[in-house]
Amino acid sequence: MSKKPMEGRRRDPLESALRMRVSAASMAVIAMVLAHLLLPLAQSRDARLIDGAIEFGGAIVVLLVLLLGGPQSIRALRERREDAERAHAERKQINHLFRMTEMLQSANGYADANAVLGATIDSLLAGFGGALYVFNNSRDRLELSGSWHWPEDDTLRPMLPPSQCWALKRGKPHVNSDARGTLRCDHHLGTATVLELPMTAHGEIQGMLKIATTLPDAATQLERIQPLATAIADAMSLAVSNIALREKLRTQALRDPLTGLYNRRYMEDALSRFASLTERSGTHLSVLMIDLDHFKKLNDEFGHAVGDSVLRETAAQIMGALRTSDVACRYGGEELLVILPECGLSEAVAKAEILRERIEALSATHDARISASFGVAAMPESTRTIADLLNLADAALYQAKEAGRNRVVAAPGRETPPLSIAAE
Repeated sequence: MSKKPMEGRRRDPLESALRMRVSAASMAVIAMVLAHLLLPLAQSRDARLIDGAIEFGGAIVVLLVLLLGGPQSIRALRERREDAERAHAERKQINHLFRMTEMLQSANGYADANAVLGATIDSLLAGFGGALYVFNNSRDRLELSGSWHWPEDDTLRPMLPPSQCWALKRGKPHVNSDARGTLRCDHHLGTATVLELPMTAHGEIQGMLKIATTLPDAATQLERIQPLATAIADAMSLAVSNIALREKLRTQALRDPLTGLYNRRYMEDALSRFASLTERSGTHLSVLMIDLDHFKKLNDEFGHAVGDSVLRETAAQIMGALRTSDVACRYGGEELLVILPECGLSEAVAKAEILRERIEALSATHDARISASFGVAAMPESTRTIADLLNLADAALYQAKEAGRNRVVAAPGRETPPLSIAAE
């Protein structure tokens, strides 16, 4: 059984108009040809006039079809071509966003994500500047993660308090400009017009994407690209959320949750790494073994909350006196350990004395006697092997406690007696 054509199929209006014009012109041409062929056969004057009128009328019809239908068809074709070009551009943008999302899934950190975002802004938002802000670990401020083609005469703050940003307070896009009557964020300092887009993922704001321009019609231009910028921000927000989650898990795996210092697992890896470097390069490596004095008594008298606070503040005092290359760890309980790469024994003893004084100063804060004992050992002064380094530092710490606590004791050199520095 043959299938009937679909009667309800919609026909293209441009196609229908062209069909009608071609049919009218074809019929007029056929009439002209027939009239021209029949003209020699016409016997009477009236017949020749009729043939001439038919021929002339056909020419008029063809001319009208060309004059009236041609421009309209050309205009319709031009609109059709513009629609096709617009659709093609939108498909390219969508494909680029898909590639961006795919690349962001492979980003190992903010550096990789910033590289992908910068390339996307170059491709899809050419002529506009961009900047990415992300929340810090405590989520009390946003930090500048990266910027691309930002206007030279405009200022980007390295950090932004969320309370100063209308986009973050409202959770909606906001435009900062110098136009009269506009609401500006307190952090907006420059002269560029800036579109700020909060990036939300999993029901939580992860950061903010800023798009800037200094064009005369800045507001119109930003309104035009806002849907595309929003799509970029949405894709970026998921990446920032995943990176922040990985960083959080990594921090939890490597750091002690109470003090914020590295845990023992990280300490063992770092010590092995630094020791291998010391053995190859012939440099120095020192360790400080630290134990808070009478910590159990402190917990019993003042409670564990005070004990935890003392541990946190002790860790903060230690971190405040170290170099960026030094590694501070919680060895266990109230015992802490500091690794000092490229630091000799005498310098390590001096550093330990500084830390001892900083910890003792906490006594005034808590109205309780707080102190710590230190054992110091170094390679190659105390030993040439990593296996003995911690044992020698622990033995020196034991001597400090036996000698009355609140003091620094250095492990003996391979040919020298132990060095003890007691508090005055």
